[in-house]
Amino acid sequence: MIARARARGITSIITNGLNPSDNEAVRALAARVPEVRPAFGLYPVDAVLTEMEAMGCDYARDCPPFSGEEGVQWVRDHASEAFAIGEIGLDGYWVPEALWERQEELFRSLVEIAIEADKALIVHTRKRERRALEILLEMGAERVVWHCFGGRLKLARAIAERGHWLSIPANARRNEAFRRMLETLPRERILLETDCPYLGPVPKERNEPANVDHTAAFAAELWGEPPEEVERILAGNYEAVFGEAP
Repeated sequence: MIARARARGITSIITNGLNPSDNEAVRALAARVPEVRPAFGLYPVDAVLTEMEAMGCDYARDCPPFSGEEGVQWVRDHASEAFAIGEIGLDGYWVPEALWERQEELFRSLVEIAIEADKALIVHTRKRERRALEILLEMGAERVVWHCFGGRLKLARAIAERGHWLSIPANARRNEAFRRMLETLPRERILLETDCPYLGPVPKERNEPANVDHTAAFAAELWGEPPEEVERILAGNYEAVFGEAP
């Protein structure tokens, strides 16, 4: 997989942890693979997984048990090693409303860690995008990437207007919402991603980092720009949010 990414010119693969055991695996992978940039996070569902299990919610996650406080503390203890803090966010799809306040509390703690450590944030939010934006603006978070944004295009534009970035997955050519975002959002606020192993350019086919170049080629078509110009724009966006050239 890494060899295929290298062959397609991919030089930076941001890999996100979802919980303490995931974060440890990401940390170990980054130590072995030069292209991997480790992002340490606490997925919005994992953050309240203990409480959800106690309520009898049906959500499968194969990881050692941990509390939300333990998840936050792991990120705090290793924030200086992180390339970014993520994935973090709010989830109103899997998580029952009774746990939203608890989820917000942990989200705020993670945003605070990122701000204090001067790290970019990678946000995964489902069905609670507007509330997540309110919290991020209230707390003064500026270097924010909205990964695989599933909200309305109008809200995506509002997010871009507030100086955050939105990351487009590799299925943009066949997904109307992502195509419209790629087509109409300010180009200086766009990044590309894969969301591996999901959302590949071919339905039901396992996604991987090399597929980013499919989306870059599609952007060149939509923007009417040569591939080299698209590369230049996206590389500049990446450096603006993460503070490092890709």
